[in-house]
Amino acid sequence: QVQLVESGGGLVQAGGSLRLSCAASGRTFSFAVMGWFRQAPGKEREFVAAISRSGVSTHYADSVKGRFTISRDNAKNTVYLQMNSLKPEDTAVYSCAADRLTGRSWSRVPALGSDEYESRGQGTQVTVSS
Repeated sequence: QVQLVESGGGLVQAGGSLRLSCAASGRTFSFAVMGWFRQAPGKEREFVAAISRSGVSTHYADSVKGRFTISRDNAKNTVYLQMNSLKPEDTAVYSCAADRLTGRSWSRVPALGSDEYESRGQGTQVTVSS
């Protein structure tokens, strides 16, 4: 398992940008697929984006495609979520998760819930005002 700590959340106006970071401890970061999830008040946690071990492949939820970009720096054990053109409906607690994807295919990643990942962070609040 890896320990995950998110940062970078805050309050931003609609149309603005934020970059979230997720710092991981442990030697297995580069072996893990990384995902971002979000949970808005009164709603279930939902998949936002995921990135492969090498960083070459990514998945995005339809609601964030073209606005959010996931990336990773394996030398720094960190995954990022660049969020542009933010909307009030993006308001949520954003959390990252890590999984080695043992026995599961990359194509299934968008269907995985955060509770199916081996490690999860506590989350960071993002609030978008209108």
